[in-house]
Amino acid sequence: MSILNDAGIILKPDNNRVLLRSCIPANQSQIEKIISRIMALDESEAKKELKRTLNSFSIRHHHFEVLLERQFEIIQAVMPSGFSPSRVQRLLIGSYFFSEYSYESSALFNPSIIPHPDQSKVSSGSLRFILSLRATGEGHISSLTFRSGLIDLEGHVSIEKGSDFASTANLEPNAFYDKGCFVRKLHEIELQNDCSSRITDSLPNEFTMMELQKKIKLYTASNDLTDQDKLVCDKILWLAQCNYEANFDQQTPLCERVLFPLSPSEQNGIEDARFVLFIDDDGKRKYYATYTAYDGKNTLPQVMETEDFVHFKMITLNGKAAVNKGMALFPHKINGRYAMISRNDGENLFLMYSDDIHFWHETILLLEPKYSWELLKMGNCGSPIETEKGWILLTHGVGPLRQYSIGAILLDRKDPSRIIGRLNEPLIRWNENERSGYIPNVVYSCGAMVHGNNLIIPYATSDYQTKIVTLPVQTILKMLLASFS
Repeated sequence: MSILNDAGIILKPDNNRVLLRSCIPANQSQIEKIISRIMALDESEAKKELKRTLNSFSIRHHHFEVLLERQFEIIQAVMPSGFSPSRVQRLLIGSYFFSEYSYESSALFNPSIIPHPDQSKVSSGSLRFILSLRATGEGHISSLTFRSGLIDLEGHVSIEKGSDFASTANLEPNAFYDKGCFVRKLHEIELQNDCSSRITDSLPNEFTMMELQKKIKLYTASNDLTDQDKLVCDKILWLAQCNYEANFDQQTPLCERVLFPLSPSEQNGIEDARFVLFIDDDGKRKYYATYTAYDGKNTLPQVMETEDFVHFKMITLNGKAAVNKGMALFPHKINGRYAMISRNDGENLFLMYSDDIHFWHETILLLEPKYSWELLKMGNCGSPIETEKGWILLTHGVGPLRQYSIGAILLDRKDPSRIIGRLNEPLIRWNENERSGYIPNVVYSCGAMVHGNNLIIPYATSDYQTKIVTLPVQTILKMLLASFS
């Protein structure tokens, strides 16, 4: 008999959910040709086309005319001075440089669950939570979307109704960079040389993207650059763009917020965010999520930080141990240091420690594949979960025909490098109703949570849809402790 209780929730991708995606040619002359053709429309035709556009798309996007106006302002920045079209022409120009993107048309999967920062008006014994989900659309571009829900002490789970609307975050134009941290990151990626020093030395201790761009522009204009210098200048700007801040409108409901790729390292996806509610030594609470940035060729481990799921900071992880996918942060420091589970070599589980969340160098081999269902490789299924008996760490194992299963180990509470329990059989395997999807024969999670006496595990099936199961915490602890007795 299964120890898992199915919550009766299935979240499937919905191709009706769309967002607006900027569609601006890189070629300046092409932009000018498009605009000249729009400007050549007679007034009645322009009004007719704008009316048709507004009627068709205002029902799918909040404040649609405002968005068109903002897109026009982006285009206007590259146009000659004195360019002053009418309001109808401005909105129409904005519309020609947008396209709709169905961001979860292919999959809604790899969930992570954490307590919601707002627990107001929640009945006694219940908990409001946030479920983060990886949404994948055309071109296998992945973004991050959210749902909220409630779980009571008995383990009954409900999810809020979704929305037909979606809103993306906007880049924070005046975000500050810490010069010391930034220079150290340049050093870690072997870009600290005479060129980079001359650019960064004149920056203030805290600087903005605009200040950095001005310094680079001044340096390139006043020096005869080698090809290596040009590459360094490009990489400095790339690093700054990969460490950014983004904001949602405070009035946008959580279920409408979509973190769509905004940096060069993410242009093909924000993948597999593993969220954790982190409590610092001073009691301050914030949320971190380790994730994989994918540019279409290379992956880069990153971490995002938020306190309210409105304002987000995206941070590159640097250091010789910050490699590969699937890192998961512990929910508090261990002996005064940040701690993380990782898979540095692509096969085994490692434990990492650091004094600075940006930089990771130390690794300890934690666990190697042992059982038949995990012999190809292992990984984690989210951050370790603290209990009185130890840290529950959900794992995933890959077996024959690349079947994914979810297992569990138990780590010593004070010394998580000590394994004190390990299931020899998977906790969750795919079943016949779940095996077909975007990628067959896969079950996968990016984070579970304990509430009351229950462990709540959201997981994806075949990289397509998401389910939720619960089980008594004491049951899995008893199984884990018995495995090493």
